[in-house]
Amino acid sequence: MKKEILSLTMLAAVLCVDNVSAQTSGTATANASASVVTPLTVINLNGNLSFGNIAPSGTAGAVILDPNGTRTFTGGVSALPGGGVNVGTFQVTGENGFSYSITLPASVSLTNTTSGGAQTLFANNFTSFPTPTGVLTGGSQTLLVGATLQVPGGSVPGVYSTATPFSVTVNYN
Repeated sequence: MKKEILSLTMLAAVLCVDNVSAQTSGTATANASASVVTPLTVINLNGNLSFGNIAPSGTAGAVILDPNGTRTFTGGVSALPGGGVNVGTFQVTGENGFSYSITLPASVSLTNTTSGGAQTLFANNFTSFPTPTGVLTGGSQTLLVGATLQVPGGSVPGVYSTATPFSVTVNYN
């Protein structure tokens, strides 16, 4: 008897079920997130890049200013006392532990500002330390910049400088 009641109950349950349809769609959920990092900035800490006092001759030459402040002379250019040597010193700040790339100018022109602009010198081969990338330790890093000053033979004496500042650009990698 119990079996018959159970069988009839099961049969009634199956007969009472309305149309059963197959599932034709599905839904899932997800969250969205983002990490906003400290903006990357660079500031000039010490003013201008300066090759110092130099003595030209009748022969062309160059002054190579390494980012560590060491000058090397080639051709007909030699050092004079009096100092004035200064590498570009910049402070890069941003997100701790992140790396960044460094972009330096290809070349800049320096015009004689004391002798009526009679001659232009060119600085090129810009270099930096670190190079070509840096890593922000504690959220900052000092960036040192040097370059090579091309000095034609028989250069006119005077103070040479750029008409506009040169740019040092940093970007997160």
